Amino acid sequence: MGCQQVLLHPDQNLLAILKYLCGEANKVFNCSVYYARQVWFKENRFLTQGELCRQMKWNVHFNAMYASSAQQICNGIVESFISFKQLLKLFGKGELANQPKPPKYRKPGLFTVSYPKKWLKLTDIGIKVPLGRKVKAWFRLDAFYIPMASNLDWNLIK
Repeated sequence: MGCQQVLLHPDQNLLAILKYLCGEANKVFNCSVYYARQVWFKENRFLTQGELCRQMKWNVHFNAMYASSAQQICNGIVESFISFKQLLKLFGKGELANQPKPPKYRKPGLFTVSYPKKWLKLTDIGIKVPLGRKVKAWFRLDAFYIPMASNLDWNLIK
């Protein structure tokens, strides 16, 4: 697996939309961490991906994003808590010197928005990245395009 950055040169309108989405992603991250932490503190259990996504679907920040990209953030939170759970087991066995702490909140700002490949489309213009119904209603833009890198094979992209 690898990662390749593509430098974008968006106009002012698209830049504002991208900053808005990345800001909402940061808020979804923090709201998801808050809910997962509260369940752990109060019920002493860990959430599944389905539980967290079902709970977050009522969140205003979650709904402002494309659903699958917001779910990707929630899935990352659950994975962080799974790692925390494994560290707790190691600490309980005495194999870890310091007691682990649950995942923390992010400072206000921007966060990465990721999309599963099945929601992206390769067109003659480039890779079509959908923005969701709310963004389309608010900003009158339903997608933007990223140029496809010549050194990549579309079929190998995850």
